Amino acid sequence: MIILKTKEEIANMHAAGRILAACHREIEKMIRPGLTTWEIDQFAERFMKEHGATPEQKGYHGYKYATCASVNDVICHGFPKQEPLADGDIVTIDMVVNLNGWLADSAWSYAVGNVSEQARRLLETAKEALYRGIAQAVAGNRIGDISNTIQTFAETEGYSVVRDFIGHGIGKEMHEDPEVPHHGPKGKGPRIKEGMVFTIEPMLNTGSYYARVDADGWTARTVDGGLSAQYEHTIAITAQGPVILTEH
Repeated sequence: MIILKTKEEIANMHAAGRILAACHREIEKMIRPGLTTWEIDQFAERFMKEHGATPEQKGYHGYKYATCASVNDVICHGFPKQEPLADGDIVTIDMVVNLNGWLADSAWSYAVGNVSEQARRLLETAKEALYRGIAQAVAGNRIGDISNTIQTFAETEGYSVVRDFIGHGIGKEMHEDPEVPHHGPKGKGPRIKEGMVFTIEPMLNTGSYYARVDADGWTARTVDGGLSAQYEHTIAITAQGPVILTEH
């Protein structure tokens, strides 16, 4: 069941989203070779608490961390680690902020030091794919219009789109309806309506779109060792169009 949100509820989620976006901007300043994703995780949890919020991921199905930190061939759900980031790495930091019971979810991918041209293009394309998808998130369209726009753009640019992990509705629960795939035919799926709030979070790979999960039961990697990048925003559907709740 898709739960439509009131303007007040969307405003509550936007408040959580502003904290999340501010945290990402601070992480952006921190990113450098030698920094560990463990340090990023500790910073993010501290930042949320200082702003009256909590990390919703911590404790979710036993997950132990405030963030997911996915480096290079890790698609998503990577554990923060003590291993220093190296020059040329790319890392995706994904987190969900809970502010007074309302949630916001956003992942940003970062370049660490001097990255290869291949990595730079992947990051740029993944971000552009997200924003092209957001542009389709208007009342009257269907979820498939978002999905198809992302897939068509990504594949035209030479990248594959991960199938195993998708966007989702969000509100007081981290995962609500509707499901938001990043591939598939246009004109399919639920009709987009004013009051919907959901994430769009394309994950693009340089090689195959297939994923494998490590023995830890969480960390998802590319099957061929190729690079993966992800950008995610939480958006609200309004009469004026999509509003990004996790941008600023």
